[in-house]
Amino acid sequence: MTISRPADTDQPEHVLATRAFYDAIAEDYAVMFRDLPAATPLDRSLLAGFAELVGKGARVADVGCGPGRVTGYLASLGLDVHGVDLSSSMLAIARRENPGLRFEQGSMLGLDLPDGALAGLVSWYSTIHTPPEHLPAVYAEFRRVLAPGGHLLVAFQMGDEPRRHERPWGHPVTLDFRRMRPERIAELMEAAGFALVQRTVREPDTRQGEPTPQAFLVARAPDGPAS
Repeated sequence: MTISRPADTDQPEHVLATRAFYDAIAEDYAVMFRDLPAATPLDRSLLAGFAELVGKGARVADVGCGPGRVTGYLASLGLDVHGVDLSSSMLAIARRENPGLRFEQGSMLGLDLPDGALAGLVSWYSTIHTPPEHLPAVYAEFRRVLAPGGHLLVAFQMGDEPRRHERPWGHPVTLDFRRMRPERIAELMEAAGFALVQRTVREPDTRQGEPTPQAFLVARAPDGPAS
């Protein structure tokens, strides 16, 4: 089964706000974070470990890919990876910088993929704009598109209170960046049918301007089909 991307009139307000925010700031964001993931060796090692876990040539989606830096790195590790993002402006940068890779517009609430299509899915700081009440649906969708035994990698900032970004680089947009607790995300993964494989927390890298610890969770889909 394939889930089609909903029309704008069917999208939750937070999805529309996220897309508008990143459409506005895409070029400035891409310049600010040009060196990632090269500038974060510990995070890069997690991505390399994930690539080894799913296996060379495995079909993987980078959901919430932004300008495609993580997508490109995963491709360099031998994965058959494509990027998905809400923002057409971010996708334009991703295609410009990674001309040999595929990037598609879409929402993590309804990925345009058949059931069990992927060996792996990466959500690299892309669930952080999702209100808590929508997160169960996100993890259910991740579970749907992963094949039995497939792996999920999720990265996010740790904490309890969101951080609101208003008028970044002078653009007239505002968005909440939500911080989460690893134990709560592990519960959501398990409720969606995943088994937690690894939980990693590292201290903030002040050189990168990080104000909070960073969390990385790897989970595995069960061997049977999704219910």
